[in-house]
Amino acid sequence: MKGSVTRFAILLRGVNVGGITVKMADLRAVLQGLGLQAVRTLLASGNAVVTSDLEPVVLKASVEQALRTEFGYEAWVIVLPVTRVAELADAVPYAADDPAVHAYVTFSSDPGVLDELVGLGAAAGQEQVRLGAEAVAWTARKGLALDSTLSKATGKPRYKSATTTRNLRTLHKIVDAG
Repeated sequence: MKGSVTRFAILLRGVNVGGITVKMADLRAVLQGLGLQAVRTLLASGNAVVTSDLEPVVLKASVEQALRTEFGYEAWVIVLPVTRVAELADAVPYAADDPAVHAYVTFSSDPGVLDELVGLGAAAGQEQVRLGAEAVAWTARKGLALDSTLSKATGKPRYKSATTTRNLRTLHKIVDAG
């Protein structure tokens, strides 16, 4: 299904960690092979910005299938218009450059999953702010992000297929690339 031409952010889940290695040049080639335009990859953590006239749900399914075929892993991605990523990044109430505390945004393709994560975080006293149906912002002291409630929860099988997390600085880079 085709829509209007849109600049999208594609956020891959779980690449270049846990034995899943995807070189950004290879990712770029796969995305270009799908007919996506103006493809840019950012950092080594599975971020891309593309131009497409596909609907987000169709783009998501196409990218996931191409990644599964090309790289042989169970690929999951979040697809959002870059304009929406910008809105979400602007709504984060935490500083991107605090040397002691890092700001993160967890995205989900399933609002129900995000509701569960927010509930887990609230029960544990995690500082967090729901940004919308698809995202929650949270903080962790530098060096302790992996010990946070939300980070631990998103690593569980229940949440892996529907979530991915980026730090706020990365989101600003994605917006700048868009």
